[in-house]
Amino acid sequence: MLDKITLTNFKCFQRLELICSPLTLLCGLNGMGKSSVLQALLVLRQSAASGELHQDRLVLSGEFAHLGTGQDVLFEGAETDVVEFELRDSDVSEVCWLAFDYSRDADQLTGQLMGISGNLVDPRIKDTKWWDIPPLGGHVIYLNAERLGPRKFYDRSEVFARHGNLGTRGEYAWNYLYAHQNEALEHTDPRCLEAPAGRRLLDVVDRWLQEISPGAHIGLEAIQAADAVVAGFSFDRPGDVASRRYRATNVGFGLSYTLSVVMALLAPAGSLCLVENPEAHLHPRGQTKLAELAARATLAGVQVIAETHSDHFMDGVRIAVRDGLIDPDDVAFHYFEREGGKTVVCSPEVDSDGRLSFWPAGFFDQHEENLARLLAPKS
Repeated sequence: MLDKITLTNFKCFQRLELICSPLTLLCGLNGMGKSSVLQALLVLRQSAASGELHQDRLVLSGEFAHLGTGQDVLFEGAETDVVEFELRDSDVSEVCWLAFDYSRDADQLTGQLMGISGNLVDPRIKDTKWWDIPPLGGHVIYLNAERLGPRKFYDRSEVFARHGNLGTRGEYAWNYLYAHQNEALEHTDPRCLEAPAGRRLLDVVDRWLQEISPGAHIGLEAIQAADAVVAGFSFDRPGDVASRRYRATNVGFGLSYTLSVVMALLAPAGSLCLVENPEAHLHPRGQTKLAELAARATLAGVQVIAETHSDHFMDGVRIAVRDGLIDPDDVAFHYFEREGGKTVVCSPEVDSDGRLSFWPAGFFDQHEENLARLLAPKS
């Protein structure tokens, strides 16, 4: 898994050194640079997947990210016209270092150099493990903050289903679930909750939807002639009659929006899961439960890096630590803020009780500030 990401002259970062854990949360106000960390990984991913990285080129606009031109990527106050990426992984002894020169005339980033353990090598040589692990290789799932909401039907793709491609907006999550619904997770997989759920993928997803929104059940069927999947939800509660199944467009955004996040967190071991705002359209209980699933995903061998604005999601991670579900050393919190034209990051540590070593100003403290104003006497 990625241990450390270092960025130099990339977007809002003059230099950023970010420690990564199996579960890493990127927090902070809007426009502070959280998405830029994910974009750095996504640019490397799409450059490697397209083959352009082997040809000394960085793909700034592609399947995962659309960053514009070289000028859009180069840090505004850069002292040199070089953008650098450095990756460290606990499973690889070699350090991956990539540098790109910015050509002001062409407004491009070209002339890639790749360093392995400090030695420059020809990037076309494929004798390093980095080409086989995330983000350059392996299985990477990225879910954009702007995901696909309820639809009358969802497209099917046999190729996407086979390769575990959920789409950057989660548009193929239903497709994957339909194709693999009867495949069973291992009985030791920590993402399989206790009875009454089974180990089939469809049962596991249904069980987590019930945790996120009690009483909710998923249903799906295929329209073969149209290469489409029709999705819906039904609801029940103890001692009551279950409802009929409602089409997704009549249920609201929360469950449909969350389905792709649940599917991403059920990815196979060795995957890198990058998610923006997993909490979107969810009530507080659902956000907290989704954080528990993220913690369980890391126990199954999935690395999760999530950008979040939710104190409920963060608290769900802290509760998972306190309950002994995940080790505190396997969790990283990073808070992004601006100082002048630069982005700086502070990183409180979490102890075994789920408590943070310090609480930065502006770090999920709005509830306390609002409460103080409500309790203060009127003037």
